[in-house]
Amino acid sequence: MLGRSKSEPVTTTSTPETGEGVVLTKDGKKGRPTPKRRDQQAARRQPLVPEDRKVAKSASRDEQRKSRIAQREAMARGDESALMPRDRGPVKRYIRNYVDARLRIGEVVLPLMLIILIGSVVLPSNVLKTNGLLVVWAIAVVSVIDAAFMWRRLKKRIVESTGEAPPKGAWWYAGMRAFQMRFTRMPKPQVPRGIPLDDIPAPGRAGAAVKTR
Repeated sequence: MLGRSKSEPVTTTSTPETGEGVVLTKDGKKGRPTPKRRDQQAARRQPLVPEDRKVAKSASRDEQRKSRIAQREAMARGDESALMPRDRGPVKRYIRNYVDARLRIGEVVLPLMLIILIGSVVLPSNVLKTNGLLVVWAIAVVSVIDAAFMWRRLKKRIVESTGEAPPKGAWWYAGMRAFQMRFTRMPKPQVPRGIPLDDIPAPGRAGAAVKTR
């Protein structure tokens, strides 16, 4: 039309039925049409199930692996929520700390058996085999006696602290931990070896946390 300025903005027309607009260029020709609304929504829509199932399974395995690692780390720290039922409770925690606070004779039984076994293979001597077995059996007997005296003292402390007898199977729990090497125990020791036994927080009594070594 006459009188229209060349700098007037370009207008866009659309049809109400389709919602598709047409862009006009300066020379009056149609440009590329505006995408329809349903096409735009379809482009933004994401599938609920991933198309690449291998990637999805790999991501799921990674999440499970991270969850298991976090669970093991929490169990090693002695977090109550991550412990197995046999390890839960203040009495079991006190038993672990009491056993871990001292070097138990039972800890050396398994390493000694391995040393004697290797020595009997490298140096096939009947004298070594016979004497080695005698030494192992002697240490095993001493270890059982040491564990029995340990449990007697430990049981007395638990009764004095809680006013009740230890739970069923607590003596076996303490004895098995005493025969394990320190670095293989689970949950990991939470008290340093050599700490005074009176400094270990007893069940039924609030106590300060003990630093681990």
